[in-house]
Amino acid sequence: MLINQQFLHIDSLSLVMITLVGFVAACVTSFSSRYLKGDRKQRAFNVNLAAMVLSVFIMVCTNHLFIMLGSWAASYFFLVQLMLHKKEWSAARKSSLLAAQNFGLGFCYLTNAFLILYGMTGQTNIQAIIHTPIESPWLIVSSILLVLAAMRQSSIWPFHLWLTSSLNSPTPVSAIMHAGLVNGGGFLLVRFAPLILEQPIILNMIFTAGIITALLGTLWKLMQNDIKRMLACSTMGQMGFMIAQCGLGLFPAAVAHLCWHGLFKAYLFLASGSAAQEKRLDLNYPPSLKHFFIAVLCGFTGTYCFALTSHKNIFANDTTLFIIVLSMITGTQFSLTIIRETFSIKIPLAFISTMIMGGLYGLSVRLIEDALDPLDVLQPQQLNMLHMIALFFLVAGWLGILFMRESKKIELPDWVLKTYVRMLNASQPHPKTITTHRNHYQF
Repeated sequence: MLINQQFLHIDSLSLVMITLVGFVAACVTSFSSRYLKGDRKQRAFNVNLAAMVLSVFIMVCTNHLFIMLGSWAASYFFLVQLMLHKKEWSAARKSSLLAAQNFGLGFCYLTNAFLILYGMTGQTNIQAIIHTPIESPWLIVSSILLVLAAMRQSSIWPFHLWLTSSLNSPTPVSAIMHAGLVNGGGFLLVRFAPLILEQPIILNMIFTAGIITALLGTLWKLMQNDIKRMLACSTMGQMGFMIAQCGLGLFPAAVAHLCWHGLFKAYLFLASGSAAQEKRLDLNYPPSLKHFFIAVLCGFTGTYCFALTSHKNIFANDTTLFIIVLSMITGTQFSLTIIRETFSIKIPLAFISTMIMGGLYGLSVRLIEDALDPLDVLQPQQLNMLHMIALFFLVAGWLGILFMRESKKIELPDWVLKTYVRMLNASQPHPKTITTHRNHYQF
């Protein structure tokens, strides 16, 4: 803990969030100076962006309930203004209205949660509240409201529509939104983690919402043919994984995930304009069993390096097992992108690359854990049936997608086709946020 005063609390969590948001904002500002060159509203854009970033800095550094509430509202007011860059464009107006409605309801949830916490403790000091033993049934109510506010913030299903409908925003806005502001839900849960960790039911609720969102977002991403829609569904899925890690009691791992995702997603959005010129690679899916088992070995070595650098037990008997399995899947999938037809040449490269990536990610998780150690937010939970079911569906879904074969000769059952269409429709943005004719777009 570096600074702890009545209205100000700057700790390692605050510094991590300031560094992430500040770096992404600097990149977005540099990009927008060229992207919006000649735009008549460029100055207003820069003012709104600076005000939004400042309000986020205040939100992550404050130690007062109602200052946090005010800065929370301010940051999303300025985000809506950024989304509404072209007021004459009806699709942009609808997108900003959807976002405003979502943030408004989230603000109501957060306001009521804070009022309940204030009523139970008589405190407005956040650190005093989270370290005060509270024995009241109202604690569950306030925790649920906090979780709902975080879910709306981070586009967790079924509160995802505002994010998937925001794709007509200028590219710099999408970058700062998907890489910075959408992480606010994760920050909120980590800040109030001491209260949440005392309630296993709330943790299971968070985990369930997160894992459902992760699976849906990942599946929906594969259905899209538009680069921004793919990125939006990807953000939804990644936010689901982040929230699920909070539900597992692995809050530092969630913060590490938040940082890596933020940096990567900012890059993807800022580079999305060149996606149409990229050379598409044929990954030869489904892979042969020979390729797959070699990739599994690569994934295992990467997972071992992850466990080694993060000081985890690779055969953990608590919820740490979840991120061990995820690292195994990620390492296997990563190595499959390297091993192709000339796999005999690429095998050493696949092993070395997977080991390096696993080790670096494990090191980042360990660094975040060490930084957040004073907050005491790393409390892995005992594995239960819910966790095991989620792991089964996660692994089964990954294998199913990996080995799914396309064949025009197979006639799929009607229920499969109907399910696919329903899933595809559910992943689409709100119809009024789509510009169907070029003349409706306002430059």
